[in-house]
Amino acid sequence: MKPEISIVVPLYNEELVIGEMAARLTEVMDRSGLAYEIVMVNDGSRDRTAELARAICAADPRYKLVGFSRNFGHQFAITAGMDRSRGDAVVVIDADLQDPPEVIPEMVAKWREGYQVVYGLREKREGESWFKLFTAKMFYRLLKRLTSVEIPVDTGDFRLIDRRVLNEFNAMRERARFVRGMVSWIGFRQCAVTYVRHQRFAGETKYPFNKMLKFAIDGLLAFSQVPLRLASGLGLAASAVSFFFMIYGVVVHYVAPQTVIPGWSSTFSAILFLGGIQLICLGVLGEYIGRIYEEIKNRPLYIVAEEVNFDQ
Repeated sequence: MKPEISIVVPLYNEELVIGEMAARLTEVMDRSGLAYEIVMVNDGSRDRTAELARAICAADPRYKLVGFSRNFGHQFAITAGMDRSRGDAVVVIDADLQDPPEVIPEMVAKWREGYQVVYGLREKREGESWFKLFTAKMFYRLLKRLTSVEIPVDTGDFRLIDRRVLNEFNAMRERARFVRGMVSWIGFRQCAVTYVRHQRFAGETKYPFNKMLKFAIDGLLAFSQVPLRLASGLGLAASAVSFFFMIYGVVVHYVAPQTVIPGWSSTFSAILFLGGIQLICLGVLGEYIGRIYEEIKNRPLYIVAEEVNFDQ
């Protein structure tokens, strides 16, 4: 029987969480009365996550497993789950239970009202440091101002997506994947369901600061050309300042030559200023060119090492 709802769960070193995650999801979905499947994607875990996921699949054929050949990343794991989902709608949820499965029936209710994307809006985030809360808040608002796509603030990848939207998403095969931005770019009727994001059930976060920074840069560069325009503006500003310094030097040389004292400070400052602007502009250009290079290689987004229960 074709499932009405597919639930995509990316996994990376979640041996402490996966059992509770499966129990909570099964309880919620059985109580809903919906026909469903749960597609777990093992993103190259190094602990017992794959072993435990296989055991869950053996006990319940509604659970399916996709195993990567190595760690490809959270956004690629979500993509692989979406590629293999058969439901009329797909819900993406992380395994750490920070996003409560009990919200899924609310999303389904909104979907039945005619909304084609229902995203989870975090009204409160428990158990997170002030630094992470502050930087996340600033990132979402900066992204909103710099992009032409209406990406809802304070949201993650926890959302329900209708089959029509999913088909369009699956046709987008770019490598710089920012799933929440891509879904917003597709459009259709979208609405929010508010919830409290809980503290992680167990284990450690899979998004330390360096990964969060890379994720933020990917999201910004994938949906905005503002950095390129900013680089151009910096170049024009540096040229204008240099031009005025040149005029000033010529005027001083002819009007008051005795005040011109040979020295290195002004020259040194000018070289540092112009050199810094040039390096910033080259860095921005390099980020975009690097992404173009990754795209034109046309490698697969991920490589699957195993599949479990997809013949059921």
